[in-house]
Amino acid sequence: MEDPRVKAEVLMEALPYIKEYHGQTIVIKYGGNAMVSEELKESVATDIVLMKLVGISPVIVHGGGPQITDYMKKLSKEAQFVKGLRVTDAETMEIVQMVLVGKINKELVSLINRHGCLSVGISGEDGRFILAEKISGEGELGFVGNVKKINTKIVENLIKENFIPVIASIGTDERGQSYNINADLAAGEIAASLQANKVIFLTDVDGLYHDFKDKSSLISQITIEECEERMVKGEISEGMIPKIKGSLIALKRGVERAHILNGTLPHALLLEIFTDEGIGTMITK
Repeated sequence: MEDPRVKAEVLMEALPYIKEYHGQTIVIKYGGNAMVSEELKESVATDIVLMKLVGISPVIVHGGGPQITDYMKKLSKEAQFVKGLRVTDAETMEIVQMVLVGKINKELVSLINRHGCLSVGISGEDGRFILAEKISGEGELGFVGNVKKINTKIVENLIKENFIPVIASIGTDERGQSYNINADLAAGEIAASLQANKVIFLTDVDGLYHDFKDKSSLISQITIEECEERMVKGEISEGMIPKIKGSLIALKRGVERAHILNGTLPHALLLEIFTDEGIGTMITK
């Protein structure tokens, strides 16, 4: 049997962090391979519920790239990418909406609400929450957009009413046309607009490395300037670039810290937020 004193020490270690983050908003970008396993999804949902119950206001932003690609395969439709962005024609946009809003969003809300009436799912299309504009200059991407503006009122009202917002990363323009939005960039924009305390990106690697092949070279802390320098030198992999860009968007507009964590580790969120050591890579000003 585990020593009860060890459990008590763990709780005492968490206490100053509970005090520090009580009443604070933390934006969590959740997606990719970190949301494939049912067991991991339940673990992340439980972490989010615990955060809420100790007084933190988590806001979840999710994508669903692997799930969209899988569904496209079922429909015999080939996924195409340009510089990491999914080419999204009208049919693909319908698939994106169906998978993100109709499937993933509802699943995440359901997992959280197993612990009570705690969560509400929305899309960036709802109330023009994410106002988007078409990306230009990257070839013909179709209905792929950048965030033009975030209407924070919807999420602020949900937080005020004690709900956990779960947001699907789809935007719409002034004419009502829907756009596929990169969830990492959407999370950075939402964190900045809400003036969150921090933004956390859950992925399937431990963080940034000096040398990805050398797992002992994990970068535990890095500054905005160092990130920008590494991007210019091409030292950041393609899949990590939008997470870094999302982090920089948030940090440059008032968010205190950004974190990149391995979401495939059980309770990664709790280890980062409530322990002295933390995990992953922290990006600071």
